[in-house]
Amino acid sequence: MSNTQLRGRDFLTWLDFTRDEIDAILDAAHDLKRRHIRGELQTNVLTAKSLFMLFYNTSLRTRNSFEAGMTQLGGHAHFLQPGAVYTPALKGEEEAYSTERVSDVARVLSEMGDAISIRIYGEKTGWEYGKGFKILKEFSKWASIPIINMEDDGYHPCQALADVMTMQEKLEKDLTGKKFTMSWAYSGSVEKPLSVPQSAVISAAMMGMDVTLAYPEGFDLAPDVVDSTEKLARENGGNLSIVHDMKEGFTDADVVYPKSWTVQPTEGGTADLEKAKKLFAENEDWITTQDKMELTNDAYYTHCLPADRDMEVTDEVIDGPNSIVFEEAGNRLHAQKGLLSLLLS
Repeated sequence: MSNTQLRGRDFLTWLDFTRDEIDAILDAAHDLKRRHIRGELQTNVLTAKSLFMLFYNTSLRTRNSFEAGMTQLGGHAHFLQPGAVYTPALKGEEEAYSTERVSDVARVLSEMGDAISIRIYGEKTGWEYGKGFKILKEFSKWASIPIINMEDDGYHPCQALADVMTMQEKLEKDLTGKKFTMSWAYSGSVEKPLSVPQSAVISAAMMGMDVTLAYPEGFDLAPDVVDSTEKLARENGGNLSIVHDMKEGFTDADVVYPKSWTVQPTEGGTADLEKAKKLFAENEDWITTQDKMELTNDAYYTHCLPADRDMEVTDEVIDGPNSIVFEEAGNRLHAQKGLLSLLLS
């Protein structure tokens, strides 16, 4: 695939891309990582290109991987935080002298740089499921440069690139038929969005993996995401199964991804955090321990981080020999460099 077929595209969700297009991004990521390891300079890839990064929510891995990636490719990343600039707002939600309509922000930044990346979910959207993605789509409508989703309430496509890239390194490039378990896990916070698990099952299904989604009753993912995951798995040689027992989900898995997420309503509704607290308290035993890992096919333990230690996972597992979470975090850099090189070069 030539770069021009992806140049200028938005990257909001894997569902907007074909398997061949995702493979092209991952191939570029693996190539750039090899060149980085060999010490080859890559500053001619995005010379003088600018990426605007708009963070409504906090970040460690996402911000630093994008900033370092743009620097290594010869470009520059600008950190923008609502409050430090006029907060972008949808039509009808503006406040005088504190916000600026998204349509205006998108067009201004399009005049100055080469892409806009955005992170927005949870409290920053009033816990209205789908609103973060709506704001991303509004930026896309008005911007003349690519919009990149750094995580909204429903999707985290850049994390999914790093997840798959790491599994390809640890297992084999063709992941078809490998058992991938996306499991809910307990946390002391009920405010984690559905973005990571939803993007994880979509991406694993597109890679042809046998996807198991494990969670207690009441923690369902969005129905359209489940439908898309089932369709993608079927098209790519895998399948999707849903179970409500953590041990059953772990049995014979090649990769486990135990991650907390909250109870979310349907599109346009607001989260019931009190209901979530009750359900969380009833399921404190959904923690990844070495005993559960022994049920797997010597599986790799993955997590997007930050992980709530001794809630989601024990130290023995996350610091153990089958944990690949830090390599996974490192691959955020290389996966996003692959993405940026094809969207912007």
